Amino acid sequence: MLCADLVEVQWRDKNGKLRRAIANLEDISLSGACVQLEVAIPLNTTLRIVHGKGALHGQVRYCVYREIGYFLGIEFDPDCKWSQSNFRPQHLLDPRKLVARTQQQASDQHTA
Repeated sequence: MLCADLVEVQWRDKNGKLRRAIANLEDISLSGACVQLEVAIPLNTTLRIVHGKGALHGQVRYCVYREIGYFLGIEFDPDCKWSQSNFRPQHLLDPRKLVARTQQQASDQHTA
């Protein structure tokens, strides 16, 4: 799901100190998420995405700098699955629904 929301992320640096930052949640699925941060976080770092009803936890699988910040791919731990009933980002878009709507509009125009 494509989304936009501000979330708190937490991780421990190489010295074991707890770090926190506000990140932009870019997308989310049952098994992972992408967040945008102003700082890089090393691969395989354990990271928590904190939300109102708890937290999602996983490992950093990629960290790429793109013009406006670092984009981190987080793979959730096997016992951690995202659910809309537990956490619904402020702006959430299912691309499959957008494609279906576009196809329906094209079909409607073709038959008109």
